Amino acid sequence: MQVPNPDFPDGAAEAGGAGTTASASATAQADRPGSARPDHRWGFGAFFFAEAVFILTSVVLPAIYGKPSGDGPLIVLMMMVPTLLSGAVAVLITVLRGNGPRLDFGLNLHWWDIRTGLTVGAFGMITTTAASMIWIRWVGPDNATSTVSSLLDGVRLSPSLAVLLFLHVWLIAPICEELLYRGLLWGAMDRLRWSQISAFVLCTALFAIGHLEPERTALLLVIAVPIGVARMLTGRLTASVVAHQVNNFLPALGLLLLSLGVLG
Repeated sequence: MQVPNPDFPDGAAEAGGAGTTASASATAQADRPGSARPDHRWGFGAFFFAEAVFILTSVVLPAIYGKPSGDGPLIVLMMMVPTLLSGAVAVLITVLRGNGPRLDFGLNLHWWDIRTGLTVGAFGMITTTAASMIWIRWVGPDNATSTVSSLLDGVRLSPSLAVLLFLHVWLIAPICEELLYRGLLWGAMDRLRWSQISAFVLCTALFAIGHLEPERTALLLVIAVPIGVARMLTGRLTASVVAHQVNNFLPALGLLLLSLGVLG
């Protein structure tokens, strides 16, 4: 014989249990590859707000502290803070106006997503390396530098700062950038029922433009293509994050060696 729970009125425990089961079932269903996720309440405005945070922080920090020539800690600060802040804003928006980043962006550790990200990222590393060689021949070695490498030119970082910068460029920055472009921006288009191709094209273009390096836009377009393909193949952000991290490994390693004085 079932003994009723004295802490609840008759039927309340059953209703609560049913509600919990339904909620868990909905979460599990949303976690399945290829399944639809719950709707959110943010759109293009969320992306532009997070992007504005990135741009304003990138402008305000140099205005406050001045040009960080030779100041290793300040250089690392200026490189990390705008990316981290914009990524944090993206997460906060999903919490306040959606279902949280895990459900809204599909940030789950599915083996299929990780494997797709690794495979597409490895292919992207090959295409990026080839495109970089072509780009260097086109613009010349003296002009073939990114904003980050230009800031570090002639600067020697302590080993701890160099490793921190390496981990940021390799692992952390890709997460933050994906939260913006293939998270908020792609999700805004999903909400409006845009096609996946349209979302892919617009995210790829704005990703390249949003780095604010006009001379490298063509190269950034090549870099962005496989990352977007990983997002499109799985329908979730985990795969594009992994692909982005794979693609960033060699540049991050180069910055590590440059900042330690091994290169340059």
